[in-house]
Amino acid sequence: MSTLAVTAWSQYYQLTKPKVVYLIIFTAMVGMLLATDGAVPIDIFVFGLSGIGLAAASGAAINHIVDEHIDRIMERTRNRPLASGKLSQRKALIFALSIGVLGILLLVVFVNLLTAILTFISLVGYALIYTMYLKRATPQNIVLGGAAGAAPPLLGWTAVTGQVETEALLLFLIIFIWTPPHFWALAIRRRKEYAKADIPMLPVTHGVEFTKLQILLYTILLFVVTMMPFVIQMSGLIYLAGAIALGVGFLFYAIKLYRDKEPDVIAMKTFGYSIFYLSLLFAFLLVDHYARLFIRGYLL
Repeated sequence: MSTLAVTAWSQYYQLTKPKVVYLIIFTAMVGMLLATDGAVPIDIFVFGLSGIGLAAASGAAINHIVDEHIDRIMERTRNRPLASGKLSQRKALIFALSIGVLGILLLVVFVNLLTAILTFISLVGYALIYTMYLKRATPQNIVLGGAAGAAPPLLGWTAVTGQVETEALLLFLIIFIWTPPHFWALAIRRRKEYAKADIPMLPVTHGVEFTKLQILLYTILLFVVTMMPFVIQMSGLIYLAGAIALGVGFLFYAIKLYRDKEPDVIAMKTFGYSIFYLSLLFAFLLVDHYARLFIRGYLL
């Protein structure tokens, strides 16, 4: 492969926000595996995750296109392919639409119509409603727009079962509640850049102290919500122990952030922990699921 081809591939790869897409695919996979006590059919597993992942990558690319002028202003994003001038809007748009259409088609043809429709709604919700309107219209943008980002485990579940069930909605709710404290911690650190870009993030419109309080309150609510899989007997003691330990860790960071008068450093640590938290929480859901299946099979 030539150097030019590698460089082009790298630019398109960066356009998809790969770290975010990996987390989306992982949570969707957990939704799939939790949806059944048996094995997930290999075609559903491969085409389901491929379709969901491609749609998520499409949304990320459209976000780059819409936010190009904002990305140029912010230090965190100024080196993105479009903001830095390494990739044209036309090429990025063709790429985004191509992988988005491909992702939805994979779901329609090889998975089921419900998952394709929900994935399309999530794509529109993130790429258009959140990025083009909510992000610029209200400090509650990440709360209202969080529904799109919370969808992956629900999509994974419907890919296997073909229906929306209580357990899938609970997985959705966990990520929905997790999103504000996760993103607001970053917004505190980047508040001056958001203000310069005229984006009404909560620390810009309501101040850092108010935002820190909201992070703490949402983290408390998240702790409560993450107990629900155990309460409804969706998960067992392994998950419960993991959720409590991780939740205490998140509360530790949220309380420390709330008390800190110079919050920038602890805000980024809170942001970093929140990603670790969600990844490990869903890993505990998975480990608990298969441990219970093993014990049930052993006893029988």
